[in-house]
Amino acid sequence: MTWDVLILGAGAAGMMAAVEAGRRGRKVLVIDHAKAPGEKIRISGGGRCNFTNLNIEPDRFLSRNPRFALSALKRFTQWDFIARMDAAGIAWHEKTLGQLFCDGSATQVVEMLLRDMQAAGVTLWLGCAPGEIRQTAAGFEVDTARGLQRARAVVVATGGKSIPKMGATGYGYQIAERFGLPLVETRPALVPLTFADHELAWMRELAGVSLAARVSCGRQGFDEAVLFTHRGLSGPAVLQISSYWREGEALSVNLLPGRDVAAELRAARGKAALRTVLGRWLPERLARHLEDAAGVSGTMAELPGAVLDRVAAGIADWRLVPVGSEGYRTAEVTLGGVDTAALDGRTMEAKGVPGLYFIGEVVDVTGWLGGYNFQWAWSSGWAAGQAV
Repeated sequence: MTWDVLILGAGAAGMMAAVEAGRRGRKVLVIDHAKAPGEKIRISGGGRCNFTNLNIEPDRFLSRNPRFALSALKRFTQWDFIARMDAAGIAWHEKTLGQLFCDGSATQVVEMLLRDMQAAGVTLWLGCAPGEIRQTAAGFEVDTARGLQRARAVVVATGGKSIPKMGATGYGYQIAERFGLPLVETRPALVPLTFADHELAWMRELAGVSLAARVSCGRQGFDEAVLFTHRGLSGPAVLQISSYWREGEALSVNLLPGRDVAAELRAARGKAALRTVLGRWLPERLARHLEDAAGVSGTMAELPGAVLDRVAAGIADWRLVPVGSEGYRTAEVTLGGVDTAALDGRTMEAKGVPGLYFIGEVVDVTGWLGGYNFQWAWSSGWAAGQAV
């Protein structure tokens, strides 16, 4: 069969591109090897889909060329997607830090996109794995589980390697390499960090403890929750910094950001133990660990000022060195991907391969936690849909 546009991947970016291309009168086919569309949408945000963020800014996206995403993000904004949610009657709310979630189920977003695709005349084949892609004089030929398909344009919206149990593969990167497009090294991002056994020995005792803190690596830092686990550290602040952290680097954790801990400890002289005073500000188990790690005993009145200053400094700049991450198994997104230098930032078309487009997570554009990656999917999908 012959199509105007063949879209590989029925995720957020692929469905968005299909809607836009279909509305422009294109004959569109979307294929996906999965049995259901929009699976990452469905599980995101605890099942409520953190579909965008009010604070979309270019500095909240990581890429070898951070300015690449500007065109798409400015031409289809968070406000544009919010308008579509409103038009579809999907109620939403802001949770924190500009993060927008559905009041109800994330499946509402999937259903909205499916309705829009149907109304635009888009054909969707699920459980249909794509195979080899070949360029022809008229466009492309794509081998699929339903036979050979021909299309004037192909849009690669196959995502990255994150969450392989949901079917994620490196197929999109293979297509890029097949057509000579360069790749930026990929790695898990927005992922919990793991630690060596000697660190895990005490971290396991704190498993389940959560607190608001500031986690930094180099010049980048995030003020959000930190969660201790049996494998290391997780929570929003750690997931965020994981995109910036590299092996061998230390994290700096400020357990009480914005407080003059040294002054407060000096003012707390009395018969209470250090762990009791720390327990006023920190979870009890963590307070006990900090007292043990400091190697102090006795009452606050018995502790020299130099010791209190040392404890305070450790709380403000607690150095921890991860040995790795939990990998793609739990990573929310993939860092790196198709090099933006090979793509047109306005259309998402490969510069050297007319008719071949790359959108969404497969591209070297990775957003912060909190709806930024969905907005990149909507924006890049929209941009390609306007061009094919």
